[in-house]
Amino acid sequence: MSQRKKVHYFFHRDVGNYEYAFGHPMKPLRIRMANELIKSYGFDQKMEIYTPKKCSQLEMTKFHSNEYIKFLKSVTPQTQDLYPIQMTRFNVGDDSPIFNGLFDFCRISAGGSIDGADRLNKKKTDIAINWAGGLHHAKSSEASGFCYVNDIVLGILELLKYHPRVLYIDIDIHHGDGVEEAFLLTDRVMTCSFHKYGYGYFPGTGNIKDIGLKKGKKYSVNFPLDDGMDDESYVEIFKKTINAVMKYYQPSAIVLQCGADSLAGDRLGCFNLTLKGHGKCVSHVRSFNKPLLVLGGGGYTMKNVSRCWAYETSLLIDETELPNQLPPHDYYEYYCPDYHLHLEPSSMANKNELKALDKQFQEIYENLRDINFVPSVGNRTRPQDFYGKEDKVRTDQYLNEKSDFRFTEKDLNSQIDPINEFYQSSIYKSRKKLWTPKKPTENSQFFDLQSIDRFNVFKKHTVNNFNFLDTQEKEFGQTFKKKRK
Repeated sequence: MSQRKKVHYFFHRDVGNYEYAFGHPMKPLRIRMANELIKSYGFDQKMEIYTPKKCSQLEMTKFHSNEYIKFLKSVTPQTQDLYPIQMTRFNVGDDSPIFNGLFDFCRISAGGSIDGADRLNKKKTDIAINWAGGLHHAKSSEASGFCYVNDIVLGILELLKYHPRVLYIDIDIHHGDGVEEAFLLTDRVMTCSFHKYGYGYFPGTGNIKDIGLKKGKKYSVNFPLDDGMDDESYVEIFKKTINAVMKYYQPSAIVLQCGADSLAGDRLGCFNLTLKGHGKCVSHVRSFNKPLLVLGGGGYTMKNVSRCWAYETSLLIDETELPNQLPPHDYYEYYCPDYHLHLEPSSMANKNELKALDKQFQEIYENLRDINFVPSVGNRTRPQDFYGKEDKVRTDQYLNEKSDFRFTEKDLNSQIDPINEFYQSSIYKSRKKLWTPKKPTENSQFFDLQSIDRFNVFKKHTVNNFNFLDTQEKEFGQTFKKKRK
């Protein structure tokens, strides 16, 4: 294990209050159980704990369609019968039901991943953990596989503002189809998924031949596996594949999805991994010393999920020696009858033959050798960061014509408008960045309703605040007024 790193951990106290539906296998309570187990071991004293901000509607539409997000925001269990067309169009129903607090749950999940990516970008931390994230099946305009908003894609988009190449690794038993689809055409993100494939297993994608398209060809890595995968085989093929990816792609940041449904005894899984085998994959990724965003994902036997994520938190903070006997905490009775941390593998047979695994690895390795060695990114303007907590999200207000808000000085300084909408008076030439609005007319090159509305709001703001200007500003204003006449 390498040196101790700075770790930021994101947890929202409301995340365990949500329930998909009675009898539904996805239970957000598992995140709270993991958090309680982490605290009972004292790991909260060795990392910085943060409550993530709730992701805004504007942030979600960086990937998802506006219509889809508006639907998630407005629909409730009581009103879902009023949206039969949208329910079908957005694939919301049995597997991905409408439940109370759905939109807030999505905001918490996505907010933690975006916050973690932002802190990695600003080099405030080395590792960011959001066990409420990792919902890798959601598409841009539809829900899928218990996932509604793809927090992973939103987190990667945030990382791409500062990092030229991002590697996404998925050790969930299900293929990370939503993330792969989002970056199918680009070489700036490489997706690498180890998953069960075949026999109609959900989602039915992730063949080894699926390698991406156009510019993103050979930047999608899929390692399909069969039932009964054990620790020894899984760790071996994982290390070999990731070593090859790191050699030829050399990412500047890594996102690791730690779905716990690949563990032995999962309600919807068919692998035979233990916490030690699953954790060795996490430790191996950590050893590359890259900015690392660690997310949750699947996992449908709650006590095993919380065990897994608590154990992997200990690996990320370099706390390697843990007692197998669980410490007392609020959910202690869930771990009966043994109350142990580690799992024992079942007796199921491993259907993955070594020759077949080696053959698949060779095919993946040959594809990696064909990519451009360390793809580069040309000079570009870095996109603006998402709005901070103290900033106002002005876009929704601005689109509402009836809204009565005022531009702040920060807003005015950041505006960029067509050149013909402003002119600089000679009396102001000595004062930099001070512009006076000129009312657009029908003869203006950029005449439209938006420019007139912007002029009216600007003028109203200036007139209403004239009495609050200092003496020097009043003198300039009066002189300018005389010159105009």
